[in-house]
Amino acid sequence: MVDRIVPVAGGLVLAAILSACAGKAEYHPSEQSGAHPPLPAPENYLMPPMQVPRGVGWADGQAPSVADGLKIERIAANLQHPRRLLTLPNGDVLVVEGNGPGTEPVTTPKQWIAGKVKARSGKAGKGGNRVTLLRRAPGTATWSQHVYIEGLHSPFGIALIGDTLYVANTDNIMKYHYVPGETRMSDKGSEFTDLPSTVNHHWTKDLLASRDGSKLYVGVGSNSNITENGLAIEYRRAVVLEVDVATSGSRIYASGLRNPTGLDWEPSTGRLWAVVNERDEIGADLVPDYLTSVQEHGFYGWPYSYYGQHVDERVQPQRPDLVAKAIRPDYAIGSHVAPLGLLFYTGQALPAKYHGGAFIGEHGSWDRSPLSGYEVVYVPFKDGRPTGRPQTVVSGFASEDEKTLRGAPVGMAIDSEGALLVADDVGDVVWRVSAR
Repeated sequence: MVDRIVPVAGGLVLAAILSACAGKAEYHPSEQSGAHPPLPAPENYLMPPMQVPRGVGWADGQAPSVADGLKIERIAANLQHPRRLLTLPNGDVLVVEGNGPGTEPVTTPKQWIAGKVKARSGKAGKGGNRVTLLRRAPGTATWSQHVYIEGLHSPFGIALIGDTLYVANTDNIMKYHYVPGETRMSDKGSEFTDLPSTVNHHWTKDLLASRDGSKLYVGVGSNSNITENGLAIEYRRAVVLEVDVATSGSRIYASGLRNPTGLDWEPSTGRLWAVVNERDEIGADLVPDYLTSVQEHGFYGWPYSYYGQHVDERVQPQRPDLVAKAIRPDYAIGSHVAPLGLLFYTGQALPAKYHGGAFIGEHGSWDRSPLSGYEVVYVPFKDGRPTGRPQTVVSGFASEDEKTLRGAPVGMAIDSEGALLVADDVGDVVWRVSAR
């Protein structure tokens, strides 16, 4: 039976719940970074702790803060939830604008309340369902904006292979014939292959082309926190899919990844890496989101265990056989930072300390106090492995008192001059970070 949701005096209800669920984290996110993060005992809540700043956007003249030696500028504005960026061979930049389809049924009071709380941040609302093209005027710092593709369905991932452009909707991958120089796509597009789309609790589908152009890799998130909606709708979910470009056939490349939201190739080894959003509702310090290499046929624990073989007792029936196979992630990046973007920097224009490592766009927490995430961090790599703690590169998206939210970083790209581009889906802006 579905619970009947009665939002009486909604503001008072939300305020009461927020104040009642103010569980505080014991660790700073950086203290839970690295290969061996501290993992406290799990907690159980009638309602999970929630702290969500109110979304206000950027005032005129405001911008995020950047690390020493860098500068930042706004190159696009008035977008509709920009998520992913792709720099084209001619220097144009594509911006994917999308948000959740809003089709997930609300079946419990907890789900309704959590949705209302999170909506305060400015992360809710209809996305553009389109791709916008940015073009820089030669010899200037001015970028023009052009609506490039419309009529998409909660798009997220994007990739170019030769003259074929692929866009991952929440329910399929579309393909288009790419013509350099066009400011509006002339091809109407066609469906390349379908994607798991039932419920879409996690709707984002990231997309990454193999280096030889023969395969596409797709990050597909789970349909629940820890299978509370049943295992049947988790078919081909919480996985990275490998799609053959020649035939459009697909297979599960790796599994047990609750929500793999960003994929990229580590440049020195050519190995596939991902950032993953881990599970909620067992504490402000559980479970750390992570960055990991993705092994073919590997199983990473979800839903039965986390961070290797730490069993999640909430999941029934248990599968000790799968827990025994669970791979521990390579590198924790802190609990509830919500990584939504991953980019290995292969340019040369930024200071040398940013060469070869990974930038991560942390969209920010909703169930942790104090807040975590809401910044772009850099993880140094050595010999193909992460080393040291994450370094804050772009910050200031949330106010210092944690009451308001100006923006939230998502995907990134390297422009034709080697600068770092950052999509900001609360501020509806694209930022450009370069050497000072």
